[in-house]
This record gives sequence, C-alpha cells and structure tokens, in this order.
Amino acid sequence: MKSIRIGFAAVAACLALGACGESANAPSVNPSGGPSLSSVKPSDPNAEPPLPPANSTAPASPTRPNPAGPTPSKSPGAPASAGALTLTGVVTAGVEPNCLLLDGYLLLNGPRDQLRSGARVTVTGQVRPGMMTTCQQGTPFMVESVKPA
Repeated sequence: MKSIRIGFAAVAACLALGACGESANAPSVNPSGGPSLSSVKPSDPNAEPPLPPANSTAPASPTRPNPAGPTPSKSPGAPASAGALTLTGVVTAGVEPNCLLLDGYLLLNGPRDQLRSGARVTVTGQVRPGMMTTCQQGTPFMVESVKPA
C-alpha cells in the first residue's frame, strides 16, 4: 500500500512539472487576455515595444517635465541641420564630473573653453532624448555651435 502512494505521488509530481512547461508553439496568455511579454519575440531589434491591451489598466507613460528657464526655440539663423534649436542661458555644473547643463539640457560635444560652469552662452544644436549618458540628469543636447551671450 505504501508503494502505491509513493508511485501516485511520483506520477502527480511529474504531471505537475510537465504542465508548468511552456509549449514552444503556443504563446502564453497573461491574466488580461493578451500574450505575455515573455512570449513575444521581436523580429526587429529597433522595433518599438508592444502596446498594452486596450482593456489594460497600465499607467500612462511618463511625460518629461518642462525644463527650468526659457523654452528652446527654433532659430531662423541656425545651421541647415533639421531640428536645430537655440538655447541661451547660464551653464551650470551637473552632479557628475564633466557634465554641463543649460536650462535642463545636458550639453554634449561643445568646446570646453567656451562651455564652462557660470558662462552665459547661446548654443545651437539638436535634442537627443534617446541618447544614453552617465550624467544622470538633463535631456541630451548635441551642441553644434556656441557663442557668448
């Protein structure tokens, strides 16, 4: 009688473990009814992430706060590059070494002799919100030109 109970327990354990495995051909389903994110395989590494189902209660995507100071404007005298913006203000030091900020934008690739903490400047360049940096603050801004303000 004891061997039957042990055999039954072993069979039950095997069935339970087998049911836990995911089928290679069938996507798993999350509680909201759509496919789980782990079962979606992107075909393009640059593709956008999938959107949550319409009946999902996912929080709204965060919005970028308005930077302190004046809002950047498109400059009529800016270089011919598309999307060039001009910012004017006082450069401030960031929390990390060699990180400089202007009105909430992280200044990148500008001449360091003109871009220093405390300098009042006008910079022209392009906003790069997707660029990764080690500065931990500010929206990346690729500087194309600098002049004292």
